[in-house]
Amino acid sequence: MKHITDIFFDLDHTLWDFDKNSILAFDKIFKVRHPTIDTQQFIKIYAPINQACWKLYQVDKITHEELRYQRLKQSFDALNYQISDEEIDIISHDYIAFLPDNNQLFDGAFEVLDYLHPKYKLHIITNGFAEVQQRKMYHSGLEKYFQTITNSEMAGVKKPHRNIFEYALSLADVPKENTIMIGDCIDADIRGAMAFGMQAILFDEKEIHSPEEGIMVIKHLLELKNIL
Repeated sequence: MKHITDIFFDLDHTLWDFDKNSILAFDKIFKVRHPTIDTQQFIKIYAPINQACWKLYQVDKITHEELRYQRLKQSFDALNYQISDEEIDIISHDYIAFLPDNNQLFDGAFEVLDYLHPKYKLHIITNGFAEVQQRKMYHSGLEKYFQTITNSEMAGVKKPHRNIFEYALSLADVPKENTIMIGDCIDADIRGAMAFGMQAILFDEKEIHSPEEGIMVIKHLLELKNIL
């Protein structure tokens, strides 16, 4: 890793704990609008549906608006909870408004960033929406660590498309031979980066992936201190 000068991180599910922050956002909404819904139970259903919808969004099979609607609609349907489309639209709006104000990060995030920051230039590549991601980073105290933030709106494409990695490296002014990508999504973050020619490390905190030849895996962010 001696030739690595720049490290690119995914944000959601890698540094910023999307599931914990979603619980806080939905809990705030449900207490006011739907007090009979158990937030923990809802999140267990919502989390995999949200991930599945994001995978479709990454390959342009659904739109931004369909993503925000379908992940809620399918979750309420799975709960057999009767709710109108109008109410889903209100919840979707409130969720996006409340979610980025929460600041739960994965264990070890600040410690590993404090370790890496003096040694490397750090960057973000995210498929998330620009305004929302910026607020997440501000409220969680992540902004100070990163020199550039690339999102799919800026690049015009989403991970795993090679053009978003090319855009990010151009913004950072670094050749791909000197970079490494760290993220939780094996398709978007890892295979996408590797196909472009970057090295990559999969963050598999929940141990959902089987070992795969050629892919380096960590289960805790602090493991990066032994690698980089």
